[in-house]
Amino acid sequence: MLCELSPTCIKSNSYYINLRCVKPPPIDINTLYKELKEKSKKVSVVGLGYVGLPVALEFARYYSVIGFDINKSKVDAMQAGIDPSDEIDFADFKDVDVCFTSDAGHLKQAHFHIIAVPTDIDDQRIPDLTPLKKASTTIGRVLKKGDYVIYESTVYPGCTEEECVPVLEKYSGLKAGKDFKIGYSPERINPGDKVRKLPDILKIVSGCDGEALEEITKIYSEVITAGLYQAPNMKVAEAAKVIENTQRDLNISLMNELCIIFDKVGINTTDVLEAAATKWNFLKFRPGLVGGHCISIDPYYLLYKAQQLGYDPEVIAAGRKVNDFMPRYIAKKLVQMLIAKGKNPGNCRVLVEGVTFKENVSDIRNSKVVDLIKELVSFHIDVDVTDPHANEDVLGREYGIHLSDKKGEAYDAVIIAVAHDEYRVYGDGYFEKKLTPDGILFDLKGIHRGQKKYDYWSM
Repeated sequence: MLCELSPTCIKSNSYYINLRCVKPPPIDINTLYKELKEKSKKVSVVGLGYVGLPVALEFARYYSVIGFDINKSKVDAMQAGIDPSDEIDFADFKDVDVCFTSDAGHLKQAHFHIIAVPTDIDDQRIPDLTPLKKASTTIGRVLKKGDYVIYESTVYPGCTEEECVPVLEKYSGLKAGKDFKIGYSPERINPGDKVRKLPDILKIVSGCDGEALEEITKIYSEVITAGLYQAPNMKVAEAAKVIENTQRDLNISLMNELCIIFDKVGINTTDVLEAAATKWNFLKFRPGLVGGHCISIDPYYLLYKAQQLGYDPEVIAAGRKVNDFMPRYIAKKLVQMLIAKGKNPGNCRVLVEGVTFKENVSDIRNSKVVDLIKELVSFHIDVDVTDPHANEDVLGREYGIHLSDKKGEAYDAVIIAVAHDEYRVYGDGYFEKKLTPDGILFDLKGIHRGQKKYDYWSM
């Protein structure tokens, strides 16, 4: 046995290892790695979205990869070197050994399977594991003895072993741990980040046993230059991922609650945070609309698991309640300001700029700006929406919202909802064209704080 020194990680060769007791594997741990490097065996990546496509392309720089997605139109675009999410440049599709396909039969050629499908919640905010189970069914049908299956989708602790492994065993007729190996390596892709890409982000890896962990570590270490952290088991790796975003959700919820309090006091939240940040250990979180496919979703997975175990988490639930409330609060605040000016909200026109869940991305999943628009419409306000990054077809299909072909003028209010680079360059002249003389500027991200001519509000 290796002696346990600490649960921290150090760098060894090209990857990080954590010093804890691990029984030496009984066989050559590099067998599959060597075969993948020699390209006598292949890697498959199932699910080619924001997570799966970068994984497929990076692995394809070192291994032979089969990229699989059930959406044929997406696959056709990738075959032409186009990322449907507009995150990856055409050049990144060059000089890589990857075959994109929507034919599940091609997955039989692979021996190291990475599953990176989305995990969402249903209308009752219960984890929706349907894509995960369907992907597990697909891989189970092609699974062979000696294969590896690695999950990267965000789940609650225990989900891989409790929900996914039984599906793999059912459709393969094989036994996990004996006939094939399982691992979990949570994704850390940050949409819109052009600096920290997949190889540059320290990655957690875990396996069903010591042999699996070492094999997975070696295979991933070829791709991840920032290093790897070996979690002691898959549940720890699953939990680590889900609390990364739960922590951010809670910190932002505190800032949002402070925003509400300071607004009632009559002071600007950003001014307060900048003053408080002069203390060396103050954490610089900001208020905001918490949407997207991670921070606004992952806490519900932890809530679900805790409730299954008979515990009802109060802090996590409270944070979610505050963050989900913010679109309504912002809409109500604007309505109050319009009424204070003697205006009937039902006769007002408002321009909302930005509808994606964060700046400089096209992703609209769980965008809280959508909720804000719906709240404004509920007050019978005439709303125009613009966004240089959003796909209008997707926006219309998912939410019934259509982008304005041409921005008008003389709006009663303009809401800069997302801090796209295109909006940061706006000057006073722009707002003079768009707003009535007594117009209101709602700058949710505070990117135009220097504006003095119009009534101004920011979070």
